Amino acid sequence: MRFNLVINPERMTDATDMRDVMRHVTEMVQMADEGGFDIVWAAEHHAIEMTIAPGPFQLLAHLAAHTSRIRLGTAVVVAPYWHPIKLAGEVGMIDLLSGGRFEFGIGKGAYQREFDRMAGGTHQNIGVPMMQEMLPLLKDLWKGDVAHDGEYWSFPSATACPKPIQDPYPPVWVAARDPGTFDWAIKNGCDIMTWALTRPFAEVEEYMARFETALADNPSAKRTRFMTMRHTGVYEKPGDRGPFVDAVIAQGGQFENLFRELAPVLNGFPQIPDPSLLNNQADYTEENILANLIFGTPDDAIAKLKPYEALGVDYFCYNASYGLPMAEQKKSLKLFVDEVVPAFQ
Repeated sequence: MRFNLVINPERMTDATDMRDVMRHVTEMVQMADEGGFDIVWAAEHHAIEMTIAPGPFQLLAHLAAHTSRIRLGTAVVVAPYWHPIKLAGEVGMIDLLSGGRFEFGIGKGAYQREFDRMAGGTHQNIGVPMMQEMLPLLKDLWKGDVAHDGEYWSFPSATACPKPIQDPYPPVWVAARDPGTFDWAIKNGCDIMTWALTRPFAEVEEYMARFETALADNPSAKRTRFMTMRHTGVYEKPGDRGPFVDAVIAQGGQFENLFRELAPVLNGFPQIPDPSLLNNQADYTEENILANLIFGTPDDAIAKLKPYEALGVDYFCYNASYGLPMAEQKKSLKLFVDEVVPAFQ
């Protein structure tokens, strides 16, 4: 099992200087690069400070210039926010700038709040057919001239400029949760990225079962890669867990707010709703967080990760972005690199 990293620029308050945030993100990625991580992922979100990611390609170009080995991916580009010709060209450019280190992740989008602002109020579920129309079209644009007359996009003959330097194009990843998306992704030769949030390991097992079912239902398809992500926090002794648990609980309220629009987003900062309005807070108790997430001492983390390896997970993605103070993020990643990664080499 190999390791990936999610580390997005984020702020919990406007007292944090964005220049400090960017220095921190760059240094975290450099630690992962030197520590043997395979891929770092950049999200796409708009108008929220808890995930500051309006331009994933811009961020990845910056990170490419400050690293030497680690691959750089989008997790994920939101298909409804893009025109296929522009997206195809952006992929070609970042692949060129990174020396062929790009991994292309695409998805349908998450928050209706963003669709209201970025896609004219379209319901977020329309992201699925838009993604399914876009991906084959991108592959054609990366090959050469193509004209298109589809349900969501129509344009005369055009091609991607520049084209990716990886042949025939960068690896393609799809964020999947429901069985239909797994099946579509496998049919299209895509790698799979999953996230069980703060739920038990059984949910990861369910995603792996959907992956295996999709492969069995498409016997002519190649076996692609399976990645799963968890909030991760490593600390020297159990009594150090407080800031890690507190950060996940606070983000859980903000997360549900963005999905259900339960409270305002003020100047980019999602407010934590009245607890009586929240439905998912049973998933964010300290007991569940410590049981289900990769939180604990280095020995705890190794013991928790071994079942992922035994399950056949190709990539475990270390999610560092959940509002944890920057100093604690760095200490955690250093412990993970120094004491956890060697147990899987």
